[in-house]
Amino acid sequence: MNPETAPQEITTLVGREVYTKNGVFVGEVEDLRLDLDVEQVTGLALHQINTELFGTEATQSRGVIVPYRWVQAVGDIVIVNDVVERVHGDDEAEEEVAA
Repeated sequence: MNPETAPQEITTLVGREVYTKNGVFVGEVEDLRLDLDVEQVTGLALHQINTELFGTEATQSRGVIVPYRWVQAVGDIVIVNDVVERVHGDDEAEEEVAA
């Protein structure tokens, strides 16, 4: 875990809102994915996700898991890199090609 982005206690992440570094709301942290063998957070389980960023499959499920390596900063909110926005953009491009 990156000591610069790792919170003092991992339970403090639950309930925090997650935004991209561009300020786009992604979702809210509901739970954490842990690798107990190496004692490391590997992902953030998000709920109340931004329906504009994720397809209908994700919005009909309980949420999504964002890899912890995408986390840029942790404070009052969690900032992740903009890869979430790029993934959404790639989906739109594929839909336009298919049309």
